[in-house]
Order: sequence, then C-alpha cells, then structure tokens
Amino acid sequence: MLGVGPYFDEPFYVGFNVGGYELGLDPNADPAVGPVSYWGVRDVDVAVGRFVAAGAVLREEVQEVGGGIRVGTVVEPSGAVVGLIENPHFVLPEDGSGEGGGPGR
Repeated sequence: MLGVGPYFDEPFYVGFNVGGYELGLDPNADPAVGPVSYWGVRDVDVAVGRFVAAGAVLREEVQEVGGGIRVGTVVEPSGAVVGLIENPHFVLPEDGSGEGGGPGR
C-alpha cells in the first residue's frame, strides 16, 4: 500500500520510512492505548528524563529494539502516551535544541 518496503523487519517490529516519517507496526501493542506517536530525538535517555522532570510518568524504560534503534514511552500529565525514538536510520534537523522536529525525523 505504501509503495516502499520496510527498512526494519523483525517479528517484534516492522518500520517504514514514509516520506521521512516513521510508520511502525508493533504486534505487541496494547489496543486499549491506541496508536502511539514516536517523536524522533537525538538522545532518548535525555528526552525521557526531560519529560519525567516536567511531570510525565515513565511507561516503558528506554530499550534497544534492534538496528541501533532505542525507544521509550511516557505518559504526560493529561494522560496521553508519548513515544520517543532515537533512530540512526533517520536524519534529524539541526535546530540547535538537541531534539528533533517531529516524528521519526
């Protein structure tokens, strides 16, 4: 349907680069949570720490999921789940903040 194959294809996760954005399929996702958007960051440990310092609650510890990709999730104060991804397969914009500008970027 996308016109491109996955750049990462494992039983636990399939990742697609769709126009510079990450589309990930997780067979273990919790349907009760719904879709989770993952924001591309340069250092996922730092980003998770910033969210927690700002009042978010850690949902899933940062973990390596293969191919140098590291992810973690938090629940922000309004209850939304936010995913953070450090992905060497994507180029993040240079904005001076040390963080990316959007999902999978």
